[in-house]
Amino acid sequence: MAKGAGREQLTATGRFALTGRILAVNILPLLVLGGGLFYLDSYRTQLINERFKLARIEAQITAEALAGATRQRQEALLVQIGKEQRMRLRMFDAKGKLTADSFALADPSFRFNDITDDDWEQEFARWLDRTVDTIVSAEPVQDYTEPEAEDANAWPELARARELGLSQVRLYDWSDGTPVITAAVPVGLQGATLLTVRNAVDITESVRAARSTLFVAMLLVMAASALLSLFLARTIVTPLRQLAKAAVRVKQGRDREVEVPRLPQRSDEIGLLARAVSDMTAALRQRIDAVDSFAADVAHEIKNPLASLRNAVDTLPRVDDPELRRQLIDIAAHDVRRIDRLVTEIAAASRVDAEISRAKLERVDLAGLFANLIRSREDRGMNGGRQLVLDAAAGGHTVMGVPTQLERVAENLIDNAVSFSPPDGVVRVTIRPSGRQIVTEVCDEGPGIAPERREHVFRRFHSDRPEGESFGNHSGLGLAIGRAIAEAHDGTLTAEARPDGAPGACLRLALPTAS
Repeated sequence: MAKGAGREQLTATGRFALTGRILAVNILPLLVLGGGLFYLDSYRTQLINERFKLARIEAQITAEALAGATRQRQEALLVQIGKEQRMRLRMFDAKGKLTADSFALADPSFRFNDITDDDWEQEFARWLDRTVDTIVSAEPVQDYTEPEAEDANAWPELARARELGLSQVRLYDWSDGTPVITAAVPVGLQGATLLTVRNAVDITESVRAARSTLFVAMLLVMAASALLSLFLARTIVTPLRQLAKAAVRVKQGRDREVEVPRLPQRSDEIGLLARAVSDMTAALRQRIDAVDSFAADVAHEIKNPLASLRNAVDTLPRVDDPELRRQLIDIAAHDVRRIDRLVTEIAAASRVDAEISRAKLERVDLAGLFANLIRSREDRGMNGGRQLVLDAAAGGHTVMGVPTQLERVAENLIDNAVSFSPPDGVVRVTIRPSGRQIVTEVCDEGPGIAPERREHVFRRFHSDRPEGESFGNHSGLGLAIGRAIAEAHDGTLTAEARPDGAPGACLRLALPTAS
């Protein structure tokens, strides 16, 4: 029976490395894009806030310069400051009536952009502005329009400045997407107010320049992400293709020694898969070899009793001597029993792996299992006068396993020890915990096993029986089946000398303790 190979090699130290790399390659561009958009929004807000402070300071300085000046001087200052600062300045009297306008007193110092003449690049830039504002959920800004009435109450910021006597600043949006910043401030103590209007085109230009830089960075990041994706895909696809080709060759069976790549340098999921497939292939080969060897052993072992039975049956019609006929009949009966036992044990040996793979593991008390088995054998008189002694150390003796299979191991161990012990001998069963295992030793008082032959007893159909014992009573499969069941339970079954140094042998069964 083949034991699963390479279980300890299926642990990958970097089990999530591949997942992390895939996430990094896909998330990096999104992080750059999202971070860049929010950076642009924060950058634009910061520029506007700075311009608010500047507009308030400029309006207050201008109001102080206008306070107490003559009407002619005020108009001259409005024109001069408007041209130098590229602003539009309006003066309102205490009743809110417009008294002076820098754009009426002189040529306008700036003009709003007429979007009807814009080309596709400018339209695309405005579309990008609106898209970014939508993504970052920017607060909507009122469009800038010149009121029809030349009255202070037509401007909300002017009305509030007149009411509170404090400067007020407000943000508007021109149709081309550029911000318009207004500042209203009282002038002197006569109730007059000043309104300044600035089209801050430079803010939009700065934001769009930063966005262009972000766009270039995004292109670079996307190019790097694409290259990394191709590299990552290659590191995944190439080994998978190698594994697929190896699997196809194994399936076709044309190449007996197909080498499945184990990829030891990879500690991610691909390496884990490669080692698992390699170990699975090795286990499959081992099972196929075991089946071939088992079939050959079965044919060899059955051939001998069949040949003896055929000779006896062929000779029987030609023999008239009653005594000789009785001997031939005994030989035939003995060979039939031997074949029957061989077939029974062979069937049991061939079903071990399948039965364990389908069965559900249960908690099994080894001390209770051996105690019941010993009592059952004594009740049926199967020990031939040998004394069976159970010595179970204090503590738990519970393992996880298939009860029927573990009982079969126990039966084979006791049956083997009884068959080798003298008629008045003692078979001692010792059960004790050892670390994370439960160790069971079945010791007899027979001739023992030479050290060089202790592994041979676990071979199929191997049997060194005591003199005078008929081979037909033992198939030579008991210990082989026992070891197969032990290994299927992640345990071991070995043959050793008696620990007390007395003549005899000990079969040592070690199984993992139930957690």
